[in-house]
Amino acid sequence: MKLNLESIRSKSPGVLLVAFIAIPAWLIGKMLPIIGGPVLGILFGMILASWQRPARFEAGVKYTSKQLLQYAIILLGFEMNLFNVLAVGSQTLALMIFTLTAVFVTAYIAGRLLNIDSNTRTLIGVGTAICGGSAIAATAPVIRSTDEEVAHAISTIFLFNVIAAFAFPLMGHALGMSDQAFGLWTGTAVNDTSSVVAAGYSYSNQAGDLAVIVKLTRSLMIVPITLVLALYTSRSSAGYEPAGKNNGGCRIAAIFPWFILGFLGASVINTFFAIPWDINSLMGQTGKFVIIMAMAAIGLNTNLVKLLKSGGKSLLLGLICWVVLAVTALGLESILFEI
Repeated sequence: MKLNLESIRSKSPGVLLVAFIAIPAWLIGKMLPIIGGPVLGILFGMILASWQRPARFEAGVKYTSKQLLQYAIILLGFEMNLFNVLAVGSQTLALMIFTLTAVFVTAYIAGRLLNIDSNTRTLIGVGTAICGGSAIAATAPVIRSTDEEVAHAISTIFLFNVIAAFAFPLMGHALGMSDQAFGLWTGTAVNDTSSVVAAGYSYSNQAGDLAVIVKLTRSLMIVPITLVLALYTSRSSAGYEPAGKNNGGCRIAAIFPWFILGFLGASVINTFFAIPWDINSLMGQTGKFVIIMAMAAIGLNTNLVKLLKSGGKSLLLGLICWVVLAVTALGLESILFEI
């Protein structure tokens, strides 16, 4: 008990600091959903990064950006209904597999050509292909990303989220797309939930409803992707050998994303148990707030000047991945669904 109390005392100042930063980011993000709290959290953190904070804050800041971030992902599962996922997923599985593959291959090849480090191109690829900031948050601890790498990816994804919210409805009308076609395209090709909502419902209520369901279904792809990345990371670690008694075979257990199983468990609870809606909503909202705290903590450890100087290649990779996703989704949709 003594050790636990000492741990709490050492982490509390840093946790309270990032919570203090996250509160205005959360409130402003509610008023400006197209930007969102996580982006504001990391921005506010980066602005304060130049402050030479006392050492007593360090343990809590680090804890929030790593462990608390994983707990937040678990809480997001309470907003996931697996029946909706299965209903839409059975119809769009082929579309999701092809678009995911296209983006990951593009991120790998273009990232290497641009000489972007492996973690950053992985985070940008996952953020583009699956669900923006949430996917980046879930992937970062699995591949052991640095705070700077996460900041690069979040900033890149944010820019194209904002562009998509305005550009997709204009392109949809220019192409004469039906509500169903536009909703499916938006849910597949737009990254963050806030931008999906903004783009979908600005087109029509029917398009918005379908886009959100497709987007939530796509979010569940976090589970298999993080599991594959965990296995790959464990095998590519220096000195990897097959599991055994004396050869460090526990490495996969150490890096395995157990919090993803918690996310799945929370989704099962939300789907099959009669828990009041307001409790599930509270769990989900709490998870989103803790993600903002984690982004603020990451921002506190990010050099803003260095990020701006070295961010051009990341933005170019994000643009390439985003265009490939949008074009691939539109082409496959016309082939698979004839709409």
